[in-house]
Amino acid sequence: MFSKLILNTVFLFSVLTAFAQSDNGQKTHLKLIKVNNKIYVLQGNGGNIGLSFGNDGVFMIDDKFAEDIEQIQEEIKKVSDKPVRFLVNTHFHGDHTGGNAAMAKTGAIIFSQENVRTRLQGITRRETKKIPEEALPLVTFSEDLTFHFNGEKIYVFHVHNAHTDGDSMVYFTDSNVLHTGDVFFNGKYPFIDIENGGSLKGSIEGLEKVLLLINEDTKIIPGHGNVGTYKDVQKSVDMLAFVYKRVYANYINKKTEDEVAKMTDITNEYDADGYGTGFIGTEAFLRMIYKSVALDRKSIENNAEKNKQAREKVEKMIIDQKQDDRN
Repeated sequence: MFSKLILNTVFLFSVLTAFAQSDNGQKTHLKLIKVNNKIYVLQGNGGNIGLSFGNDGVFMIDDKFAEDIEQIQEEIKKVSDKPVRFLVNTHFHGDHTGGNAAMAKTGAIIFSQENVRTRLQGITRRETKKIPEEALPLVTFSEDLTFHFNGEKIYVFHVHNAHTDGDSMVYFTDSNVLHTGDVFFNGKYPFIDIENGGSLKGSIEGLEKVLLLINEDTKIIPGHGNVGTYKDVQKSVDMLAFVYKRVYANYINKKTEDEVAKMTDITNEYDADGYGTGFIGTEAFLRMIYKSVALDRKSIENNAEKNKQAREKVEKMIIDQKQDDRN
């Protein structure tokens, strides 16, 4: 319920605030930004789209909402009249997969980590709206795959249980550009979809994996926010680790979720840098971290209880054996 509420809020906020009027009265809310000579990012309503242009055609990462697809295609044509041949979904959320059906109809082949297809199929089963069959990724993978396209090797790899359970990152190895999907929100508090396999621990580990892969010259296309750097990713890792430790300590000291949600002293440093002005505000972020800590502790406490029961069972067996020996 919490993740659905957040996603609905994000969607409504984006729709209500992202539009601006062009000179001819047409609604426009997309901005095409050049990362290097071959790679661009398309920002606006929903997640950031990554685009690779070259002689082989267009390689696309994510496709925002369905209602944006016409303008997205127009923006792509400003750079190249070649078709989008491959589309990678970094995860299943609608602001990254909403244009799948339309892109598939143009001939684009959709790829994703296997859990993305499973999640999209699950939405069809649970909800009344029908996701067209062509919107589902046609090719799925478990851990990673490699494209050789537009003159470079493009490495796509799974990040386990971070933002969701089906996250992928896309690394343009020659260009030294990495698209992180929503595992990284640049300069903002991230949304971690706990109900769909995401976890704080996985998010931190995913970003630490990024730091091992990249260098200070790497350009980072986040799921949301501006193109970033190594230092931006490091700051996000530090922020998540710091907040987690503080919330964990308060959880151990029996503080409730409502109490922790009001502890803005935990996030003062990052709030001052504008982290709480994104999709996820400070209170929602603290609640999300608290829920993640609670899940971690539940596993620990369950194991402790099992160990206690095992010890009691062994102790009883010893006592019974001693009693039998006396008899």
